[in-house]
Amino acid sequence: MPDEPTVLALLALLLLVLTDARRAARVDRDGRPVLLADQDRSAWDTEAVREGVELVGRALRRTPDRPDQYVVQAAIAACHALAPSYAETNWDAVISWYDVLPGLAESPVAQLNRAAAVAERDGPRAGLALVDALGGLPGYPWWHATRAELLHRLGRPAEARAAYERALALGMSDPQAGHLRGRMSQLPPQ
Repeated sequence: MPDEPTVLALLALLLLVLTDARRAARVDRDGRPVLLADQDRSAWDTEAVREGVELVGRALRRTPDRPDQYVVQAAIAACHALAPSYAETNWDAVISWYDVLPGLAESPVAQLNRAAAVAERDGPRAGLALVDALGGLPGYPWWHATRAELLHRLGRPAEARAAYERALALGMSDPQAGHLRGRMSQLPPQ
């Protein structure tokens, strides 16, 4: 099934996001995750990026009227991979791809990711409004972590601290928890 759009998209996701292309930049020397915004893009495997983007293109050509959810997710990953820097990410394109997802697979997590993209394009207040409007995610630690980050950026430290603490209480890996604790330590003391 090498020409099936879903298979092409899944392979593109593996190349662009999960393994090859960003492997060297995804974690620091202590094994803590490095956010996409902070990754050294010069450490990315440009050949894997090229191959992943080509696979996304092939998958999109095979599903011109209605790509499946994996093709759309791979297109989002390609937008990030093609940006010369985080600041130069085409957030309009990322958000447009997220806007296609609800017709393919309803996912509050995808909507949370869309809200994060809106925050990057339109600012933390716009992103926070979308995050707060989402239902069904109070038990998801990354919903709280996203709220915490946006509240942090808005200069609302007490609310940010509470959201970070709630995210940590819901559980996550040690490296992820370490990252959140590091962000929380940057808040002014209570």
